[in-house]
Amino acid sequence: IMNTLFACLLISSLATTSSFVSHVRPFTRPSKGLFVKEVDFSTQAPTYNDNAGKADSAFAKRFGHLAGKPVKTVSESMKTFSNECGGPINALYRNYMTDLVATTHLSVVDARFIMDPIWALGFITVTDVLLKNYPEKAFAEKMCTSLAKAVDLDYDVLKKEASKVSEWAQGKGAEDVAAALRGEGGSEVASVANTAKGDEFWLYTRFFGIGLIKIMELTGTEATEEVMAKWVKDDLGKTSQKAVADLDQWNGLNSKLSMMETLMKEIEIREKKKMADRLEDKAKAAIAKAERQKEIDDAMKVEEDHDIVEAMKVEEDHDIDDAMKVEE
Repeated sequence: IMNTLFACLLISSLATTSSFVSHVRPFTRPSKGLFVKEVDFSTQAPTYNDNAGKADSAFAKRFGHLAGKPVKTVSESMKTFSNECGGPINALYRNYMTDLVATTHLSVVDARFIMDPIWALGFITVTDVLLKNYPEKAFAEKMCTSLAKAVDLDYDVLKKEASKVSEWAQGKGAEDVAAALRGEGGSEVASVANTAKGDEFWLYTRFFGIGLIKIMELTGTEATEEVMAKWVKDDLGKTSQKAVADLDQWNGLNSKLSMMETLMKEIEIREKKKMADRLEDKAKAAIAKAERQKEIDDAMKVEEDHDIVEAMKVEEDHDIDDAMKVEE
């Protein structure tokens, strides 16, 4: 029970679409004045022309060649995931895995996305935590592989990339990580940092943030907003609002899990006590039944002995009668 509740709580916090994608309200013009008409631009279908992607800007120069090109859809990723799994997903996990595929897809199809070892560490951390209590371990591994393939990634490659960071983090401290995020040294973290620093369109995603949180855990660093803000803003040189928000959500989740663990331990203790009481009652009932049976057996034995004595008396009387007849 405890493992299932843990998994459901964690999945619902990390894998729901609403936690990855912000809701966009339709933009409308105020309807004040006689001749102002309200317009809902969210219903207007986008149109493209020959000039799409040809603006005189750094962004257009870098990504303009992608204008008008087909983008893999969420449904295509979902189809790949389902086909790769090749079997039904446990009902408690089905909706959550569907949302996780969708939200991971939305990150990966972004033209700015670059898979790096820290992002890979976040991906592995999330899948490990979400599926660690899945009833069928082999199928859980298959879902991880299928999730990666659904977004055109290789799960084995992701694990290998993640291990580079986790192995490097062993024995390191917060300042070692900060130095690497400043681009100092030749570690994988420093390489990721230098790439990000040199990319004005570098994309932050939640898996990257969770990768940093995992590094905090591996280095024994307290996961605080100050540490996250310093690592991302001061050391990496990127805006830290999203990373701090993801850390807050993660810490809130851990707090809920801690309370849930305490509650479930109390429930487990009560259940064990109830089970012990039931076993004790059964033992007492068995003993009482055995004692009653013994009393019955003893009573029957006494009755049998009495019958034997009576039979012997009857037989003796018959022998006396026979003897008296002979004498007469």
